[in-house]
Amino acid sequence: MKESSGDRLFNIANITILVIIGIVTLFPLYYVFVVSFATPYEYVEKNGFILFPTEWTLASYKYLLTTSAFMKSTGVSAFLATVGTALSLVVTAGIAFGLSRKRLRGRKIILMLILFTILFNPGIIPQYILVRDLGLINSVWSLILPVLSSGWYVILMKSFFDNIPTELEEAATIDGCNDLGIFFRIVLPLSIPALVAFGLFYAVAYWNTFFNAILFINDFDKVPLQVVLRNMLIDSDTSTSGAAAVEMVSEQQLPAQTIKMAAVVISTLPILLIYPFLQKHFAKGVMLGSVKG
Repeated sequence: MKESSGDRLFNIANITILVIIGIVTLFPLYYVFVVSFATPYEYVEKNGFILFPTEWTLASYKYLLTTSAFMKSTGVSAFLATVGTALSLVVTAGIAFGLSRKRLRGRKIILMLILFTILFNPGIIPQYILVRDLGLINSVWSLILPVLSSGWYVILMKSFFDNIPTELEEAATIDGCNDLGIFFRIVLPLSIPALVAFGLFYAVAYWNTFFNAILFINDFDKVPLQVVLRNMLIDSDTSTSGAAAVEMVSEQQLPAQTIKMAAVVISTLPILLIYPFLQKHFAKGVMLGSVKG
């Protein structure tokens, strides 16, 4: 079908707008990346406006990777992203599988209770009291257990399980599988796209944990990376490791800004590296439940 002049004009305008949006979106990331590799001399000489460093250096990264507080916070975030994501997937898939069994007693009531938690958030104070009474204040588990499962993800995963043919489960039952056998040997292998999609959502949420850490963690050795980043980018004069930039200037004569930019790159790099490997399953997983019948 031949394009009309109006269609061509629309496509040109559409592409131009998308290119502009892409540049505006990606330029801050590019700037953060190149400044993190700039030498102290060039950064000072160009007053921080660097589009492409003439000389690349890893000094800021070497400093951060040898700073104990930064590495501890990275370890905490890695623990949250791995252990928290694994536990969340187990709990979410388990609840969703149970709710997908039509013979489950009280199934509708449980679904209503889950929907209630989606519509009505209890708020910060009840959540803090609960965590305190459980003795989880100043524990990394306070960053996992309160957000172990999302009601919205449970509903979506249940919808995915509902679409698995019942003939497969009936065949497994004839072969001697009980509900656990059906769950682990039939349902989970068929649900890899959904598990990958929700796993990525959970991992990003755990990796970016910030607000709950501010509420529940007092020991700076147990705070996640995002709290350290916040201190470095905003409160660089604090007594915590957020003052790494200040220490840096005095000890190794590195500009604080290059260290901050390197910290931002390190904090975003794991998610950027993981996503391409999960993209194939992610595209399928996000479409779950969108087609019926």
